[in-house]
Amino acid sequence: MATVSDVQFIRARSDKREYRRIVLPNALQAMLISDAEIDKAAAVMGVSVGAFNDPDGINGLAHFLEHMLFYASEKYPEEDSYSKYITEHGGSTNASTSSERTNYYFDVNVDNLRGALDRFAQFFVKPLMSADAVSREINAVDSEHKKNLLSDGSRLNQLQKHLSSKDHPYHKFTTGSLETLDTGPKEKGLDIREELLRFYSENYSANLMQLTVYGKESLDSLQSLVESLFSDVRNSDKRWFKCPGNPCPEQYLQILVKTIPIMEGDYLRIVWPTTPGILHYKKAPHRYLTHLIGHEGEGSIFYILKQLGWAMSLMAWEGSDSKEYSFFSISIRLTDEGHNHTEDIVGIVFNYINLLNDSGIHKWIFDEMAAISEIEFNYQDKFQPLNYALFINAMMPLFPPDEWLVGESLPSKFDPILIQKTLDELSPEKVRIFWESKKFEGMTDLAEPWYRTSYSVQKITSDTIKQWMENAPDADLHLPEPNIFIPTDFTLHAPKEEVKFPKIIRTSPFSTLWHKPDNKFLVPKAYVVVDFHCPLANYSPEAEVLTSLFVALLRDYLNDYAYNAQIASLSYGIYSTTTGFQVAVMGYNDKMRLLIDAIMMQIAHFEVKPNRFAVFRETYSKDFENFKFSKPCSQATYYLNLMLNDQSWPLTENLEALSSLNADDLSNFVPNLLSRTFLECFMAGNIEAKEAELIVTGIEEILWKAPNSVFKPLLPSQYLTMRVVMLESGLKCLYRIKGLNPKDENSAIVQYIQIHQEEALLNVQLELFSLMASQPAFHQLRSVEQLGYITSLSSREDAGIRGLQVIIQSTVKDPDNLDARIDAFFASFESKIYELDDEEYKRNVKALIDLKLEKFKNLWEESVYYWGEIISGTLNFDRFESEVEVLRGLRKQDFINFFNQYIKVDAPKRKTLSVKVFGSNHFAEYEKSSEECDSPQIYRVEDIFSFRRSRPLYSSLRSGLCQIAVTTTS
Repeated sequence: MATVSDVQFIRARSDKREYRRIVLPNALQAMLISDAEIDKAAAVMGVSVGAFNDPDGINGLAHFLEHMLFYASEKYPEEDSYSKYITEHGGSTNASTSSERTNYYFDVNVDNLRGALDRFAQFFVKPLMSADAVSREINAVDSEHKKNLLSDGSRLNQLQKHLSSKDHPYHKFTTGSLETLDTGPKEKGLDIREELLRFYSENYSANLMQLTVYGKESLDSLQSLVESLFSDVRNSDKRWFKCPGNPCPEQYLQILVKTIPIMEGDYLRIVWPTTPGILHYKKAPHRYLTHLIGHEGEGSIFYILKQLGWAMSLMAWEGSDSKEYSFFSISIRLTDEGHNHTEDIVGIVFNYINLLNDSGIHKWIFDEMAAISEIEFNYQDKFQPLNYALFINAMMPLFPPDEWLVGESLPSKFDPILIQKTLDELSPEKVRIFWESKKFEGMTDLAEPWYRTSYSVQKITSDTIKQWMENAPDADLHLPEPNIFIPTDFTLHAPKEEVKFPKIIRTSPFSTLWHKPDNKFLVPKAYVVVDFHCPLANYSPEAEVLTSLFVALLRDYLNDYAYNAQIASLSYGIYSTTTGFQVAVMGYNDKMRLLIDAIMMQIAHFEVKPNRFAVFRETYSKDFENFKFSKPCSQATYYLNLMLNDQSWPLTENLEALSSLNADDLSNFVPNLLSRTFLECFMAGNIEAKEAELIVTGIEEILWKAPNSVFKPLLPSQYLTMRVVMLESGLKCLYRIKGLNPKDENSAIVQYIQIHQEEALLNVQLELFSLMASQPAFHQLRSVEQLGYITSLSSREDAGIRGLQVIIQSTVKDPDNLDARIDAFFASFESKIYELDDEEYKRNVKALIDLKLEKFKNLWEESVYYWGEIISGTLNFDRFESEVEVLRGLRKQDFINFFNQYIKVDAPKRKTLSVKVFGSNHFAEYEKSSEECDSPQIYRVEDIFSFRRSRPLYSSLRSGLCQIAVTTTS
């Protein structure tokens, strides 16, 4: 029997879940969560063993074990049967390895927790790691490593680790590769499977495990289940790994590291080793400092750097995945001019640190931070059970049991002496500066061994930094003002009668207002979207680029004022769309009107600041150029999008247009952009109908009724919609192209099968096939054939046009071969479809029904769904219920007929488009296949836009709605 702890958990006011901590006789700790309202169950096993436990000379063994553990067990010996069970019952599964910990987790339909947990438990009782599976999975780890070789994030992370003590485990390379897990061990006479089994035996022990189980059953039932399944996990009473403290001795401090990134763009990262903040989580000294150093309002470091034209972004944070050491980091994206003033920037950062020293530690700042944290905790949203279980599990080894639900989210003890002590650690004597720029090509003399990142190191003294501080320009650095956006009114405005779906409550020549009051989640929050439909936004590459610059500058101008709103959990976004741009605001409704009015005033009175235009044009140019360094699978998806979506322009034309644009062009464009505008508005949550109408009326007064307003109502004929290219039945289209980065060995393919336009019966048949085929495709193409780490099969939707897509990225096979292997999978899957017995068919149908009947967890999930139905024009607000009815009446033979008609390799209605990106490993295959002749059933696309112009288009689902919205209000 387990020992039950009498724990009084600190919980949010709105939290109605039940919790219990138990310890099994084998010392395994478990946290049980009971919630009768959930429709997904979840479990997480955290093992306090990670990459730092890798034996010397076998880098990546802990990560490799994480890959291997899910394959099979003595009780369930069929390979991949666990993943198959999870998928067939509407769930998902994954795992991750960090420095000192490995997490394994899943979610599943709530009625299938017992079966999933039984299979899950066996990996910690008696796992099987067959020699064949071991030899195959090494390739998956190597593929994962190779996809990271051109990732600047991975490269810089490993460089920072490389420049640390060789005796500290932080120094290690921990992903693993063919070299570290296969060829290297073989050269030493080691059998990697034996090493894997030994590592598992010597490290995995019940006393190092923390289990979290989240289900609808009672706590007693969950406890009984855990006792029956996990009591056999072996306890060898292993000691917890404890790494040494600071991994950066004096020789690795006071250094300036210049390094060459893969992508365009200069970054400056200023880093200090620091005492881990988790040791003082209630006093939160690092949160206090990151709040100030990372602030973006007036007087902040970023505000000054932005005024000088030297920076595009700044972030400050503290953390590591160990309680024994940590780093305080500042990351700044530099402009080209900023690159020329790096010493001044470092000087400004240290001058701000001096300001914090001189001005003292302020209780009002801590109290403001604590007040926001308390509001966030007490009004926290419910989210997916798996995510909640992962959060709780991460807290278990770090905090006392009564604080597992809160972790470090509630700073409560103001300690100015500790904050000052932490601030003292951010000194010139301890700093590490990493400066990334392609301008350093030819100026470096060293290379990091695992990623071959070029770099150089020079020592910098305290006197040098003092000189930079003195030479830095005079700047009005000061502390932020009190935050006016912190909510104080949490009154709930529940509707007098239940409103099930959104409805239009106001129309005018300028706008339509959809409203959905909250009668379910009962939180003082709201979700507001204002979609600006501007027909001139996307009519040419120049217009698309100018609209993007307009939107970017809007965000930039607002940031000084609206940053405080984001701190107070009132977030906003302004985004370009295919038909204009969109403003979204979400969070506490108390001060929301302030923010909405500020955004609209900025739009109405927009003026181009030439200095900010210049830096954004520079940044956009680099971002466009950086696309060639994106993953080949991302490139393939981009080309597919370009071929399918009628109103889309290629990045090459955007870049060409950008190069000739200036600030005057934007000044002239914006009044034209806004001259014909229609707003589609959606307001949901704790906003009454009258308040929603007042907000929209206020927006109209700001935009249309102000003196000298450029805004005019949209004409009915000007309403634009996105339309999708219709592929031809029985024809396979191919588009082949070399990868844009000649140094990237990876190739990729996206095989897309277009099925139908929005229609309930075909919707559910496609989703059912995707549910049934996704896991077998992953197992066959990735696990068995080892084609590539990135492998997926999923459904896809473009403006109401639905289809299926298979994505593979690979270094081992060229895209033509990958395309053939995908077809071979579909061919082999035919027999599984035809041999599908009634029980398995019903099981899959039930899994899809359960997925569709999942309740929205919070206001955001519900609102995003309803807005999607509005903006797409489908307005099928009861989609899930209606499609469930269709599913319940779907016969197995009808589903088989669907497969035969649309998906089978030679299906008469099969419409296929394969986009193939050839990496440097396969350039020869590209040249060879370019000369080959195609069969009559294959159409080779030579020019994307000629192809797009030659094809018919599907009708728009929005045409009827948009016409009504405009004509009825004119």
